[in-house]
Amino acid sequence: MFENLSERLGGVFDRLTKQGALSDDDVATALREVRVALLEADVSLPVARDFVKAVQKKATGQAVTKSVTPGQQVVKIVHDELIHVLAGDDANPGALKIDNAPAPVLMVGLQGSGKTTTTAKLAKRLKEKNGKRVLMAS
Repeated sequence: MFENLSERLGGVFDRLTKQGALSDDDVATALREVRVALLEADVSLPVARDFVKAVQKKATGQAVTKSVTPGQQVVKIVHDELIHVLAGDDANPGALKIDNAPAPVLMVGLQGSGKTTTTAKLAKRLKEKNGKRVLMAS
């Protein structure tokens, strides 16, 4: 799911960053492609719409820094908004919030996809950064 989304967004951003100056139509076309990519990655329609509206609002009329192209500026805005959507308003993007013990975590995936490895890494992170005790079963 994320690989396809990454490829689609990468293609959109490659086209944007190769252009020197961007028109409103270029940004609108790119954001339409971003919305379609999000929907194809099973993101809900209201979330995709809100995301695109937030990016468009931030991108419209924003002064472009001399050291970056307008396309790079749009890519940065999309990146910042993705972090905001995934991490929340006041959240630290790398922080794991597990307030109530015990907190079960279900890992789902195909055979050999890395569930056990990811779970071990998650347990190590919880132990080191949050001081949590971890019980792991497979």
